[in-house]
Amino acid sequence: MPRRLAALLGALTLLALTGCAGTVHLEPAKDANNPACAEVTVRLPGSIAEQDRRWTDAQATGAYGDPTSIIISCGVTVPGPTSELQCVTLEGIDWLVDESESPMLRMTSYGRDPAVQVFVDTARVSSNEVLSSSALVSAIRMIPAEGECTAPDELAQ
Repeated sequence: MPRRLAALLGALTLLALTGCAGTVHLEPAKDANNPACAEVTVRLPGSIAEQDRRWTDAQATGAYGDPTSIIISCGVTVPGPTSELQCVTLEGIDWLVDESESPMLRMTSYGRDPAVQVFVDTARVSSNEVLSSSALVSAIRMIPAEGECTAPDELAQ
């Protein structure tokens, strides 16, 4: 009987320590199995902009915050040149910024193959703070730049 009680208390303690933040369900990007994505995802930090990392169920992804405020996906379609989206450079990485779902911003790395997409809930966290995270910058720099923005802007918050 004491063993069962100890096992039950251990299970309850583990449940209390894990809290309510469950696994974030995401779909892997088309090129998620690219070896460069593995280099990126193993370098994703434990937290970004004071948002703690959460488990995801898709290859080459990362999620942060509870509720989720930052989603990172490597292996998305490499974007071509565009005049429809703002192109910004931050910490030496070029990003195409899609504000169509504001306050959610979708930023896709530009000039790198595979591409990395970062989806940020700007009502909860600053997109500049996310994209300036030194650990995230280091991870994305694992993918060599093959192109760049021709007239980069500053990223809006």
